[in-house]
Amino acid sequence: MSALFAALENYLALRRSMGFKLERAGKLLAQFVVHCEAAGAETVTTQLALGWATLPEGRDTGWAAHRLSVVRGFAKHLAFLDTGTEVPPVDLLPARSHRATPYLYSEDEVRRLMAAAGTLRSPLRRATFSTLLGLLWVTGMRVGETLRLDRDDVDLTHGILVVRKSKFGKSREIPVHESTTAALHAYAKQRDELCRQAISPAFFVSLAGTRLRYDNFHVAFLSFVRKTGVKRRSATCRPRPHDLRHSFAVRTLIDWYRDGANVESRLPWLSTYLGHVHPANTYWYLSAAPELLGLAAERLETATEGRP
Repeated sequence: MSALFAALENYLALRRSMGFKLERAGKLLAQFVVHCEAAGAETVTTQLALGWATLPEGRDTGWAAHRLSVVRGFAKHLAFLDTGTEVPPVDLLPARSHRATPYLYSEDEVRRLMAAAGTLRSPLRRATFSTLLGLLWVTGMRVGETLRLDRDDVDLTHGILVVRKSKFGKSREIPVHESTTAALHAYAKQRDELCRQAISPAFFVSLAGTRLRYDNFHVAFLSFVRKTGVKRRSATCRPRPHDLRHSFAVRTLIDWYRDGANVESRLPWLSTYLGHVHPANTYWYLSAAPELLGLAAERLETATEGRP
């Protein structure tokens, strides 16, 4: 193993011990180290980092800036160990961060997506993808959290899902409605009948009996979107799997406003349920839907009525 690869392993181990998963970053940095070694370099330089980040030509500048930022973090770590390391300047490939506009699904759209999943050839895939879509819709879980569920994490007796070491290494328990428990129970029964030789403890499995991978789910999801004709609403607002989480959060807040609940006092509940580190992360959903903004404004107007 080269010195650079050894340094990379130490860097990733250190960051992951602090709760960072670095799955994509780890793959990118491994590619970068291969690039450095192919050039005969034994340390990181700005020229090497910039050359690798902008490969191949014609790629989106935002993606190049992201690749360079990943190398910059590694280079900062190396600079403490090797004074010959060059840390790429922050303004070398400046790129604005554009947060995607959440695509807030209607119940009808989700039903159509689940119906599209029900047209897959394989009975196991039909059951897996339709159940997954329904679970994401009613719990707001991250896609990765649902795929990492093991059978022991799904308590069908008490209706509890255990999410282990999710974002920032946090774990939590998610209570679900009895109708959701019934749907998960039906899937588990069908899964065991159709896949008698599962080689993984995963709750959601592939045709091979292994844990379902995110990229396979994402490809299938895009095919459901095309099949149902669900269209993007703008250049920055397109249907994504993660937006099922946004939809759950906004729907929950809207229901609370309509019920006359004290939304501010309940926000920590929603934050805990969603697995947010701070309630402030949940406040962002307030700006995600015009209807939600309108209800919040109406509540504020009522509260300040009659004040000078």
